[in-house]
Amino acid sequence: DGSGAGPVVGAPETSLTDPTTGLFSEDYLVVALESRLASARRNLRPVAVAMIEITQGLPGDSTRPADPEVVAAAVRTTVRDSDIACRLEDGTFGVILEDTPENGAVWTVERIRRNLVSTSGHHTLWAGVACYPAHAFDSDDLLEQVRDALTAAREWNQDRIEVAIAE
Repeated sequence: DGSGAGPVVGAPETSLTDPTTGLFSEDYLVVALESRLASARRNLRPVAVAMIEITQGLPGDSTRPADPEVVAAAVRTTVRDSDIACRLEDGTFGVILEDTPENGAVWTVERIRRNLVSTSGHHTLWAGVACYPAHAFDSDDLLEQVRDALTAAREWNQDRIEVAIAE
């Protein structure tokens, strides 16, 4: 009838953006990663994913979760327009970096950390990084690898960027 596609009956209601930060949501990250990986396979280019957890203060001091709006501002000013920045449901942040190998992803996360510290004082950052095709070939495996890397980074009592281990 030419009226276009309507809502899918029974589909869950999701938001594309996080209401607190204005960054994309975790639901968007999952869909966007699928699309970016398909493009990367076609063009034989890398894609990196980073998951970042940040607390305010230094380890050993009384730390508290970092203000999500402050972190979002640091992420926004650091990543490229073509990158996708998200706030995940557990309060961590995710970044999809198209056409970026692991060393570029590590450098981007370090720039986010430096930006945050220079504008907002002491923060502690833990991050996991995983890349297509070095660490995984599909989005589920890539997300599992990056979560495992973040878990490994959290074991340190200082800033830490952990890269996934190639299988």
